[in-house]
Amino acid sequence: MIRSSTQIKIIVLTIALGIPLVLTEPAFAATAGVSNVESFIRSIITVFAGLAGLVATGFLVAGGFIYITSSGNPEHLDRGKRTITYALIGLAITIGAFVLSNIVTTLATNAFGG
Repeated sequence: MIRSSTQIKIIVLTIALGIPLVLTEPAFAATAGVSNVESFIRSIITVFAGLAGLVATGFLVAGGFIYITSSGNPEHLDRGKRTITYALIGLAITIGAFVLSNIVTTLATNAFGG
């Protein structure tokens, strides 16, 4: 049985295109484990808490400067006191959120395996 040139071309083309599909290794995406996600979330929380602490420190310094340079002016004294008070409240909220988020991520890691 002699094959036509078209049949030979189709067979050669099928083999040429099919060999890479058969001989290659499958490539799977890297799995994102719980420890990778946990470390990423902890890094983000640490950065945000650090930035919030830096902003609160800046407001403390600004409030102290306003308070010191008020020269007895009651409006400036009150403004400096409010700035310091709000900066301390913001710092307390930031520290509380940081501690709470660390507790939650630790509990989640222990619950889901880490």
